[in-house]
Amino acid sequence: MPDILDPYRPRASLLHRADPRVKVVVAVASIVVTAALPLGAWPSYVLLLAAILALAVSARLGVGFTLTRGLIAAPFALAALPLVFSTPGAPLGSLRLGPLALDATVPGLERFLSVLAKSYLSVQFAILLTATTRFTELLAAVRALRVPRLLVAVFGLMWRYMFLFVHEVNRLRIARDARSADIGPKSGGTLAWRARVTGGMVGNLFVRGYERSERVYQAMLARGYDGEVRTLPMGRLSASQYGILAGSMAILAFLAVLGILFG
Repeated sequence: MPDILDPYRPRASLLHRADPRVKVVVAVASIVVTAALPLGAWPSYVLLLAAILALAVSARLGVGFTLTRGLIAAPFALAALPLVFSTPGAPLGSLRLGPLALDATVPGLERFLSVLAKSYLSVQFAILLTATTRFTELLAAVRALRVPRLLVAVFGLMWRYMFLFVHEVNRLRIARDARSADIGPKSGGTLAWRARVTGGMVGNLFVRGYERSERVYQAMLARGYDGEVRTLPMGRLSASQYGILAGSMAILAFLAVLGILFG
């Protein structure tokens, strides 16, 4: 599996050995609490980041791995950039774009930075979950938590065939390179020609994916597939796992109250 697609990092740590059901519940609760924190609750943001880094170090993932992977949230959080200019309050500065003048405000900047921080922290919790739990264990855990089986099946098939999809893309790319002559930096035709070639590859990829999905579906029906991926039932949670769950919820409740008081 390509490293860029598989986030799991096998390590020998307590976080890796924790029950996946507990990790799923704690991760979802952490994301919900982070999203619900008031804007400008900086003490809670800092403590959440400290907890994430402590968990990453204890799981032997590395601080750099955790911090850099979370940057994937930055482009999406930039959608909140207009808050800097649309929120009323004390002026911070002015940005002029031709005839248009945009006035930045201090409350607007605080709102934007809060959205950026909450998005970053939420992604970090998801990264910790997927980096310390195999995807098959995640599927079994969410099914044990009574997530609808159709949704779990969609997730499982999407994950399984995402790698085949990438393999098909690589095959098309290799075939294109084998039929192209690289004779200089300007080889390969005009931009319009490149666009036509890319469009043809995308169309070819869609047809291949559709045909393969039909073949796979018919093969699964022939083998008795009814929408449920059956695995061995997960055992009862031990007292230590319940303790981890209760302790995590208590910490999240404390951070939520702290955010309300100082937000």
